[in-house]
Amino acid sequence: MLEATAVSERRACRLAGLSRDALRHPPGQAPATQALSARIIELAQVRRRFGYRRLHDLLRPEYPAVNHKKVYRLYREANLAVRRRKKVRRPPSERQPLSSATAPNAVWSMDFVSDALANGRRLKCLTVADDFTHECVDITVDHGISGAYVVRVLDQAARFRGYPRALRTDNGPEFTSRAFIAWTQQHGIEHLLIEPGRPMQNGYIESFNGKFRDECLNEHWFTSLAQARNVIAEWRRDYNEVRPHSSCGRIPPAQFAANHRTQTHQAEVPFNPGLSQ
Repeated sequence: MLEATAVSERRACRLAGLSRDALRHPPGQAPATQALSARIIELAQVRRRFGYRRLHDLLRPEYPAVNHKKVYRLYREANLAVRRRKKVRRPPSERQPLSSATAPNAVWSMDFVSDALANGRRLKCLTVADDFTHECVDITVDHGISGAYVVRVLDQAARFRGYPRALRTDNGPEFTSRAFIAWTQQHGIEHLLIEPGRPMQNGYIESFNGKFRDECLNEHWFTSLAQARNVIAEWRRDYNEVRPHSSCGRIPPAQFAANHRTQTHQAEVPFNPGLSQ
């Protein structure tokens, strides 16, 4: 208005309903908001598959007073967005509810995920997850994995976590091999086989594998088996210890498991009246 007409600044502000101070000193972001916006951009660049809600989960320890609405506003102002990947359309199938595990090591779910090196050589990833804590028990990467190889991986994991009471798998040759069946019988582990062609019956590991492919495999171009193993091991550590999980109350699976151990221990300790005096 001031540039287009000969109206004075005082009259222009009166007509526009603005104070002269507001005209001369336009509002800007407070330093704290600028710092938060910069942190959101920094995290979004590192975690390209995270939307504003999961970024908010990561920011809560640093900014406990900031709610998801403010994170969303700054996220949009920074023109950030997760690129949607094209989903493969599958024929409709009958959904069956999964029986929920009630304790750690009650059920481990297992499956394979395939990838390839830059030279085209195949990579095979064995993924193992705890249905209750949602921890990734193991991800083993190699060019080929047999039933005997699977048994060695599970024995190694059991040294640190103990053996599961049940294992849920599909009907792949590795999981129906003599070595694998003999191993489950030796350790008294129930083998839960899903129906052929019904991956939804192994929903926990299917969900995990989707995140693994989206956030790790699709984000890297592996040139060697050693590089793939290092990158995947770091992603697994981050998944267990840093990445918030919606099924764990938006905290990392390892923290959820630790909280459960603490609660279980407190419930098992008998009350001693003498200690309260």
